[in-house]
Amino acid sequence: MSAQFPSEEKPNSVESKERSRSAHTGADREVLLCCLLWAREGQAEALTAYENDVLALISEHGGRVVNRAKSDGAQGRPDEVQFYRFESPGALNSYLADPRRQAQAADRDRVIARTELFPISFLPSE
Repeated sequence: MSAQFPSEEKPNSVESKERSRSAHTGADREVLLCCLLWAREGQAEALTAYENDVLALISEHGGRVVNRAKSDGAQGRPDEVQFYRFESPGALNSYLADPRRQAQAADRDRVIARTELFPISFLPSE
């Protein structure tokens, strides 16, 4: 998946029931993703601001941010790690095509040096 995107929402009690579902298993199945983001030099705060803006759109497209974490970005670590859940591949595509998100592409390119986005499945928590 070559999508580029990357908010803040805590997992809820339904989370544990859904953790065993795998990512990308069909057109009507939910999509679970992890996104790793590296900021351009001196742009870590701007990366967070950009992400705050675009991630606010996810819920309008049948998705949600499961969790979001920030690191110090030292020694090649990503500046931000995000986990998403979309109700279907169509919901993800709808988010990616949102004109409000696409209108911010120049901002994204200015602050984000690298993105890795890949499907995941959640493991049961203790």
